[in-house]
Amino acid sequence: MNGSIALVGSGEYLPQMMQLEQSLIDDGVKNGKQPVYVQIPTAAGQESSQRLEYWKNLGQAQADRLGITAKFLPIFKREDAFNLDFVKAIENSALIYMSGGDPHYLAATLIDSPVWQAIYSNWKSGGSLAGCSAGAMVLSAEIPHFRLSRKEPTRGFNLLPNIRVIPHFDKFFKWIPDSAAKMMMQVPDGITLIGIDENTALIKRSDSISWNVSGQGMVRILNSNPEKKYSEGETVLNLPC
Repeated sequence: MNGSIALVGSGEYLPQMMQLEQSLIDDGVKNGKQPVYVQIPTAAGQESSQRLEYWKNLGQAQADRLGITAKFLPIFKREDAFNLDFVKAIENSALIYMSGGDPHYLAATLIDSPVWQAIYSNWKSGGSLAGCSAGAMVLSAEIPHFRLSRKEPTRGFNLLPNIRVIPHFDKFFKWIPDSAAKMMMQVPDGITLIGIDENTALIKRSDSISWNVSGQGMVRILNSNPEKKYSEGETVLNLPC
């Protein structure tokens, strides 16, 4: 049985996302996993040591609020993704959370590695998997470049090959040039383009065939005609898995 999966626009480890993260842990425990919350900070691996410590502390604070064990795995380089101690730490965990940063760096570091295989296997056997911002983008087949729109996309993990995510969607168009935004809105046939606002998630539970929205903002199906918008508690129909 596949575990629950959450695509998060932003807000990992923040108090306002506590209910979502608790529900994902509960789903994993219900499927026989241990109440352990694993942080995968790889997308931020090129940031300063102070920023990495910030992410570690933020996740630990959330785990403390939730009353569960947190494991912060310092997988910052390609060689770290082959560390069997990290692989063992991932196994049988209720929630694996890939946090934000650079999606291209995250993909290049983990793809075709024992760590990614452990994450994938844990999800396939009932553990919950969450990806926030960069962590959501890498689950597609390809990851486009926001600011280098002419550059070839990076190969993603292909877990959700027919979905492409734009996180921070309510702030997105303030950050990149109009030309790049137009390129981002163009996707191949058969791909559903999803905009997820900050502090908002799109979730598919392990016992469900549908996706539901949780959080403060909106989820948009951008390449439907007309564009479709969904808010807290609403079900997104006919979304490819």
